[in-house]
Amino acid sequence: MRINSSRLQPAVPTAEWGRQSHWIWRGQSCHWRVLGDPAHPPLLLVHGFGGACGHWRHNAGALAAAGWCVYGIDLIGFGASSQPALWLDNRLWARQLQAFLAEVVGQPAVLVGHSLGGLVALSCAVFFPGWVRAVVAAPLPDPTLMSNATIRPPRRRPWRRRLKRWLVIALCRLLPLELLVPLLAHSPLLDLGIQSAYAKAVIGDRELHRLIARPARRPGAVRSLRAMSIAMALRPYGATAPALLQRLRRPLLLIWGHRDQLVPLRVAQRVRLQRPDLQLTVLNGCGHCPHDEDAAGFNAGLIAWLNQVTDTDR
Repeated sequence: MRINSSRLQPAVPTAEWGRQSHWIWRGQSCHWRVLGDPAHPPLLLVHGFGGACGHWRHNAGALAAAGWCVYGIDLIGFGASSQPALWLDNRLWARQLQAFLAEVVGQPAVLVGHSLGGLVALSCAVFFPGWVRAVVAAPLPDPTLMSNATIRPPRRRPWRRRLKRWLVIALCRLLPLELLVPLLAHSPLLDLGIQSAYAKAVIGDRELHRLIARPARRPGAVRSLRAMSIAMALRPYGATAPALLQRLRRPLLLIWGHRDQLVPLRVAQRVRLQRPDLQLTVLNGCGHCPHDEDAAGFNAGLIAWLNQVTDTDR
């Protein structure tokens, strides 16, 4: 399904939406937001790489108005959450989401994830299905989706696994991230990087710039980036998108920007080959951030799908 929309956005959208708070999990501080009636069914927004829950600035208000209690969370290593040197991959972030649902929200929720957040939401739905009602990935990134990884590869011999681990760790430690990250965060290169994720012009959007720049300028940004680079590169097959899609038993909606250059639309077609039952919504004129580029179209498509697959009391 393709959607073009020129409907008006919610009034005065802002990255500082809702009420914000912090929650401690495993000694780490996790920043989160909430907007809407607590009596309404919960929906949890999960940002992408380099983002934060403020990136849902154009979506939270519309979803709350549609009858959802909207939560947003900063994954560990991102936004205003802690930036530790832990083993940061989609398995740990899935556990973070499950604990948040259990300890803060108090009930299962719909998970809506942008990019990396889509992979984390999918992971949570597979590992903790009792806490997830439905999943939306907008889009779903994973390098394994571009390879022939839909069939489990033969298990490597122990010495080859140790060699790969050593090479990945050595390479990530040799990268001069202490120089590269501050250079990117404090220079116009950051605006160019952000622009690469958008089909429309966003250079000059100061709120968007602050959303990305502030976490990257924090003292722990480099150590968290290095830790997650190692962990994501060394994930087992069971934590990759093809394996997760095979195990998924919850409704899943894919939302893709037609002009996405970072995770091209052909990746969605590969996902559909593996799971033809999945619904794919394509937003014309959008790049990698359809929720921010065409919020009206994104919100309309998402709400319509949620009304079809969830049985909620309004």
